[in-house]
Order: sequence, then C-alpha cells, then structure tokens
Amino acid sequence: MPAQTKIELRTPRVIATASTTAPATRPPAALRRFAWGVLAYNVAVIVWGSAVRATGSGAGCGDHWPLCNGTLVQHHPRVATLIELAHRATSGIDLLCVLALLFWTFAAVPRRHLSRAFAVAVLVLTLNEALLGALLVLLGHTANDRSPSRAVYLGLHLTNTLLLLAALALTAHFLSRRAAVMRGTVALRAPRLALTGLIATLIVGVTGSLAALGDTLYPAHNLLTAIAQDFSPGSSWLLQIRWLHPAISLIAGAFIVGLISRSLRGPHRSLAFGVLALLALQYLLGVADILLLAPTWMQMTHLLGADLLWIALVVLSARLCLVPATPASAPRT
Repeated sequence: MPAQTKIELRTPRVIATASTTAPATRPPAALRRFAWGVLAYNVAVIVWGSAVRATGSGAGCGDHWPLCNGTLVQHHPRVATLIELAHRATSGIDLLCVLALLFWTFAAVPRRHLSRAFAVAVLVLTLNEALLGALLVLLGHTANDRSPSRAVYLGLHLTNTLLLLAALALTAHFLSRRAAVMRGTVALRAPRLALTGLIATLIVGVTGSLAALGDTLYPAHNLLTAIAQDFSPGSSWLLQIRWLHPAISLIAGAFIVGLISRSLRGPHRSLAFGVLALLALQYLLGVADILLLAPTWMQMTHLLGADLLWIALVVLSARLCLVPATPASAPRT
C-alpha cells in the first residue's frame, strides 16, 4: 500500500484545488450572478474607455488625477470633461464591486478554491489598471499626443485590461461550476494549444489598440487614402504597422479554430460554436471598421466584440484544460 501511494503522488499534471472532504455544494447563486455581473460591468467600462480615447477626451480633465482640472466639482464642463468624468466615476464604482466580489468569494467558498486565487488576481489587476490609466493622464499621453511612449503605455494598458477580463471570467466560471469540478483535484489536459491561442489573441488585442490609436491620430478621408498611408514611407510608424493587426488576427484565428475543433464533439460543443460565431463576427466587424474608416461607434463595437470573444475563449480554455481528475489519477490525502 505504501508503494502504491508513492506512485500516485508522482502522478503528473494534477493540480490540487481543495480538500477532498469539502462538501459537494456550489457557492450561493447570488454570488455567482454578482460575479458575472461584475464581469459585464467591466466590459461596459472598458468599451466606454475606448470612446474616451477615440474622441480625444482623455485630456478632458487636463493633466490632473484623480481630481479633474484640479477641482472636485466642475462648473460648466466641456463635453470632453463629461466623457472623461463618466469613465473615472464608473471605474471608481468598479473598484468597489471588485472589493465586494473578493470578500464575498472568500466568505462563501472553501480554502484552495480556484475562484479565490482569481478573485485576488482581479483586485491586483484592477489596481494596476487604475495606475496605468493615471499615468496616461499625468504623463500627458492623451488627446493628440503622438509620442512613442504613449503607444507603449497603451499596449500595457490593453494587456492588463484583457488579463483583468480573463481573471474576472475565471472567477465567475469557477464559482459557477459544480462541486465535482472544484472538489478534490483538477487535472490539466493539453494546455499548450489553449495557451498559444490565448497569447496570440492577446497580441491581436495589443496590435488592435495601436491600430485604433493610429486611426484616431491620423484620420483618413477615404479608403484609398488610408491604404496609401499604410505604405507611405513618410507616414507615422503607427500607420506603417497597422497591417500587423489583421495579419496576426488570421494567425490567432487558426489557433482558435484548432481549439474549437477539440470541443465540437464534447460536452462543450455549444460554447465552442459560440466562440466560432464570435470569431466570425470579429472578422466582419474588422472589415467594416476598415471600410467605414474607424468611426468612434465602430471602434466601440469592434472592441465589444473582441472582449466577448476573449471572455468566451478563456472560459472554453478553462473547461478544456481544467477538468475533474478521475478517481484513479486523484492523489490520496
């Protein structure tokens, strides 16, 4: 019997998540709904943030943060100021929601529950999101600023945003799974394809934020002019690299389709088809964004589709890669 225990402890690719004696219950339904609600609220805040950038309203409060134009109350504010203030206010409410989600999750689920780890990640990434947003304002990387450092901060901001959405999605996902998934052990199944697809999609998001910045700073009056800007040696580097976004999106799409193909005959078929539909929708929105010369409402719609695709892809990857360990592979305690 000791020899058998030794072999089982060496079983690879099994992640302990909670005590095997944990009760077979799910977290409260109200907590599960709240977690998904916080995720949806964050998507809305992020989409509104794209409107702030696209309309040049990031300078609506000057170079002051967290105060606006150096004061708390605004008298006769401009439209840009109202847009920026709305983004700051909704971001502040979001921080309160994230704190509530963290404390509620820790109170409602047992130790070593995966949702606890992701709820902590949500708080850290939310604070980092606020820090990056503040730096964009304090360093003057708003409105018509064309410095290379603005692109760097914007890329970091978008990367953090997607990681935040992923952490929120996984928090809500693991809170919503039945106890059999969270109790005992979770086996890690073929994560390489999922991880590659997620990283490729993350890169697509970063290049998309740079392409959107180029559209905002260097607007074109027609499609032919926009295409000419991409290949003109005198154009800004933001325009010269704009082709990277659609090119990398095709590569990422191939990995996503490969991941979907693993799910079409399994229990996650409906979610896989949803990811496929969102991927097709994103390609259509991307083409429309180019043809319409990236108006603000189109940029917001394109970002909304990208966020929904990212969330669905993260959840699908979690369902494929983190599955209940079989009794034979589960380590004994």
